[in-house]
Amino acid sequence: MATTRTATTHWQGPLLDGGKGSVTLVSSGLGSFEVNWPARAEQPNGMTSPEELIAAAHSACYSMALSNGLAKAGHTDISLETSADVTFQPGQGITGIKITVRGRVPGLTPEQFATFAEDAKTNCPVSKALAATPISLDAALE
Repeated sequence: MATTRTATTHWQGPLLDGGKGSVTLVSSGLGSFEVNWPARAEQPNGMTSPEELIAAAHSACYSMALSNGLAKAGHTDISLETSADVTFQPGQGITGIKITVRGRVPGLTPEQFATFAEDAKTNCPVSKALAATPISLDAALE
């Protein structure tokens, strides 16, 4: 069964001259987050950016995909710490994503973990949606 999740953005003003917006996570009701150009291209200053929201989505999706792959192979004692760094270059757009994952999965060799990690990178739905962007992976057992 397909699911649809919704977020909305209200934007006011010109992008480079004080414009700002608010992103609301409608489906979950978790709240609203302020966005503006300086938060995207310079410093966050308490606001978020589309790239940070993509990083959040990608790190969560990747963790779910890796956890599922490990569980299907019989590994249930799983602990993962995943981060996604999304690089934005003004004038070019998103130029790359780096996923870093550190795992604790008893009974796995580093090589086995790397295989599961690479499979999750390839098959995570967010990775698939972002396939036009170079995605690198740094995966290791702790």
